[in-house]
Amino acid sequence: MPHKVKLILNPMADLGRAWKTANDLRPIAQEFRGELSWSGTVYPTHATELARQAAEEGCDLVVAMGGDGTVHEVVNGLMQIPVEKRPIMGVVPIGSGNDFAYSMGISTKSPLALANALKAGSIQIVDLGMITDERGRTEYFDNTIGIGFDTVVTIRAHKLVLVKGFLMYLTAVLQTIILNHNPARTRIETESQKWEQDIIMLTLCNGQREGGGFMLSPKSRNDDGKLEFLTVDRLSRPAMLRLLPEFIKGTHMGFKQVRMGEFKTMKVSSDLPLYIHADGEIYTSFGSNLHNASFELVPQALRVVKG
Repeated sequence: MPHKVKLILNPMADLGRAWKTANDLRPIAQEFRGELSWSGTVYPTHATELARQAAEEGCDLVVAMGGDGTVHEVVNGLMQIPVEKRPIMGVVPIGSGNDFAYSMGISTKSPLALANALKAGSIQIVDLGMITDERGRTEYFDNTIGIGFDTVVTIRAHKLVLVKGFLMYLTAVLQTIILNHNPARTRIETESQKWEQDIIMLTLCNGQREGGGFMLSPKSRNDDGKLEFLTVDRLSRPAMLRLLPEFIKGTHMGFKQVRMGEFKTMKVSSDLPLYIHADGEIYTSFGSNLHNASFELVPQALRVVKG
């Protein structure tokens, strides 16, 4: 069992309802027999700083309380710490998608998730991915990288306030099919193959799903020493609508417009700017002029409490 724990809460998670959730979880936290403290995030990337500081202060468990964005930031903070001093990460999923928690089998019931995290009884060593862009900026991702279509979906989803969870992302998908349908001539090179393709969407997967329920890569596992990719060719709006339920069910692999494979390193360049999200966090958005990026597997990078 951990001795010194930091709980990092995103108070804006779950459309701002995370504060109430955290308050309801205090009795469970108070039962912890070691040293435990709370910190709340107040600006983007704050969780990264808090996670790094917690590790430097000797915490052996850092718990991300929020959605996939909070987990993403905590991961990037912990990865700044040498591996021999890197704390275990726990997750209490109280966000919109909670896709990383899904991949770890973590309960969506917050009391159960926190109690399980504090026990840290079952630990899994997970792989991560890393992006490096043409400007030298690097960032880790734990679940998915999206380029093109699903990044626009993410940008739109962040602007929706009346719906949440999977419905929020589904609404954004329908908006994007109607309003943003621009394929890009893309050059892709992995350690084993290279090709050019007019694509609407390129997703790199360490986990099975994104957007709270789109099963883009059902065979992905975050401890198998590889990443998966998925591309979608140029196709019509009716064809996109036809594929939509297949992506939800994870039965899209047999369609000729969809290409899937695995890799450990990848280079991507495009004639149009690359719009990129990392675990649902916007890496580049409209107005960006980024055209080149590379991606690589970081094997056995982080210890995480399983569900």
